[in-house]
Amino acid sequence: MTRTLLLFLLALLPLGGFAQQFTLIVVKENAQPADGATVKLMQANRQVSMIITNARGQARFQNIAQGTFSFSVTYTGYQPLTTRSYTIAENIKQDTIRIQALSTALKEVNITAKTPPVEVKQGKVIVNVDASVTNVGATVLEVLEKSPGVMVDRNGGISLQGKPGVLVMIDGKPTYLSGADLNNLLSSMSSTQVAQIELIANPTARYDASGNAGIINIKTKKNRQKGFNGSVTATAAQGVYFKTNNTLTLNYRAGRVSTFFNYNISRQKYLTNLYALRKYTGADGATTATLDQPSHFTGTLLNNTAKAGLDYEVSPKTTVGIVLGGTMIHREGNNTASARWLNSSGAADSVIATDNANNSRFKNGQLSLSLRHTISKTQDISADADWLHYNITSDQNFNNRLQTTGGYNESTRANIPTGINIFTGKADYTLKTDSDGQFQAGWKSAHSSTDNSAGYQNLNADQWTDDLTRSNHFLYSENIHAVYTQWERKRKAISYQLGLRYEHTDYHAHQLGNVLQKDSAFSRNYGSFFPSGYFSYQADTANSFTLTVSRRIDRPVYQTLNPFYFIINKYTYQTGNPYILPQYSWNLELSHQYKNLLTTTLSYSNINNYFSQIFLSDPTLAGILLYTQGNVGRTYIIGVSEAITASPTNWWTLTAQALYNYKKLSGFNGNHYTSDINQLNLNASNQFTIGKRFTGELSGFYTTRARNDVQERLYPTGQLSAGLGMSVLKKKATLKLSMRDIFYTNAMEGLTQFPNATEYFKIKRDSRVVVLAFTYRFGKTFKTAKRDNGVTDEMQRVGNG
Repeated sequence: MTRTLLLFLLALLPLGGFAQQFTLIVVKENAQPADGATVKLMQANRQVSMIITNARGQARFQNIAQGTFSFSVTYTGYQPLTTRSYTIAENIKQDTIRIQALSTALKEVNITAKTPPVEVKQGKVIVNVDASVTNVGATVLEVLEKSPGVMVDRNGGISLQGKPGVLVMIDGKPTYLSGADLNNLLSSMSSTQVAQIELIANPTARYDASGNAGIINIKTKKNRQKGFNGSVTATAAQGVYFKTNNTLTLNYRAGRVSTFFNYNISRQKYLTNLYALRKYTGADGATTATLDQPSHFTGTLLNNTAKAGLDYEVSPKTTVGIVLGGTMIHREGNNTASARWLNSSGAADSVIATDNANNSRFKNGQLSLSLRHTISKTQDISADADWLHYNITSDQNFNNRLQTTGGYNESTRANIPTGINIFTGKADYTLKTDSDGQFQAGWKSAHSSTDNSAGYQNLNADQWTDDLTRSNHFLYSENIHAVYTQWERKRKAISYQLGLRYEHTDYHAHQLGNVLQKDSAFSRNYGSFFPSGYFSYQADTANSFTLTVSRRIDRPVYQTLNPFYFIINKYTYQTGNPYILPQYSWNLELSHQYKNLLTTTLSYSNINNYFSQIFLSDPTLAGILLYTQGNVGRTYIIGVSEAITASPTNWWTLTAQALYNYKKLSGFNGNHYTSDINQLNLNASNQFTIGKRFTGELSGFYTTRARNDVQERLYPTGQLSAGLGMSVLKKKATLKLSMRDIFYTNAMEGLTQFPNATEYFKIKRDSRVVVLAFTYRFGKTFKTAKRDNGVTDEMQRVGNG
């Protein structure tokens, strides 16, 4: 198979070798380049290929076949234009055309699915959230779960293209969260706030080196059109419980000032059913005891999010900007569970009932300042300063009751507040060496500090007393300094980019003691180089090949370093590991793209010092298993993916991806472990245009058995969703009806191997939901010159709160 594939790739290289090159330059009425215009090469009344113009308005077509050709140009807010016809005999290799803005405000907005739900572009996959009817009313986490190549594990960890360790950004800004807190944020954030989600498997040197699997950048909605305009969306959803999401977006731009304001309020009642069956084994492998643990979680969630920004053009060459934002999330939940101990013959020894009341508040605020200055036609510089604060509190109340004669009643409570402060500064310089080359260099520094305490108390003789064996106070401070340089060039059919980034990290952690626990402190500093780059060859107007390479790092988050206990249930605790080291990876991709129809990718990833769950036992905690994380060895992943975007008819658009990964994980965790898995992820979306007013969708995903950890295997899962949208109120509004997880198959199920124990688990959530959404758009919408949003490439990584 490998030999056949290589012969196929080599056979494509000489295609079209004796045809013409042509560059079309698209400018607006003010002679400024039209960055992002769509240019289609037309021959014999059919589309041959399509290119998006670059920042200089250029669309360069290679190896145009013999005959007459023309170009069709579209650009949002501007009148479509078709050029005159050209022939190779004219010997013209370049032409410039000027497009005109629409003279009146847009009278209507159709909801026909002309924008595909998923686009594959150079170096990234773009999920267009609004293009999918079934995304309406969903949370951002639910949109991610059905995005190509994305998986979310039971602990909230996100993997991309089969690789763990993803950096999650919102508008290019760091979330600085992971695990449960990142899961809390994304599961509270409405999809109506989001325009696109970028999945970037191999970021360039301009981006932070963190994230073995790459970056997920969530881009919220921004409208940079002239005048005052906005939209309001109201959503009602019914699963087992009722849910609602409501969003208001306002934009105003006139003269030198551009402002926006977004507000979202959502309220939902959530449900999670967890079943776990843990079997303990003796030295001979026989089962000595069984722990049967059904759990039921319910609660309410209220989320308020607001964000506002202003850009001011000090001069035609200089723009300053400010963004303010904040989020408040309040969760109140109850957990009822039972732990039934069975002896080796299967008879019940004892039953312990547990109630857990949980009240948590998540607050964050951000302030961002930006400066953009054009030094000359070939040089520009930008600078950003950001402050981000999180205040996370959690109050937990546990009650364990032994349900037998002479049983006991144990009550424990905990107050766990966390404060996180992050300050970052960065500057980037760009030099256009000529029409085909560009040089970039930059610097970035980030400082983060975390104050995390956990106060546990036990109820003894109707008096609450401090449990100093589990209470702790953990302080963490980290600095990361980086510099980078990268060179990009395009020459005829070849384009390439070479980049090098250096990052230095130092951190200091202090575990405060008490009368029972000693103080402890540990520090570490280290630095490394991270090369990256790509080489692309445009064989002809239909075929292109790209080779991408990068080295990346995952640093342990602060909660992973905190060595004290966090209670999951009576028989399971979580603890940190102060000795864990960073993990490093090399990532390699070779892709072939045929027009905008088919993209084939071969990938390889090798991770050293691989992060894995480690399960320990503490002799002072009889019968309790401890979850922690450590470096267990290495893993490598070989992948093949096929993505297709096609329109079988003028009313049907299909986007689909198949991703196959072979993963092998090996290491030492009390014993030598080696595990491997063949896993396949399928994702498809069918968009239907029904008449002039209706849009339909049928979409779904399926994942075979998978493995994200040395000792945990996941069972197959998937879901099917459908939706229908229609335009109303003279096409100023849309009404959408959808149903997600129609057959209620989207469960998280698997088997974990502990030392001398195994645990089967299954998690079911309130995922079968019917959603009705109404969106109304108002104001005038004139397209204006495109501007940089002022913030790029900042990423998350501090940890749980």
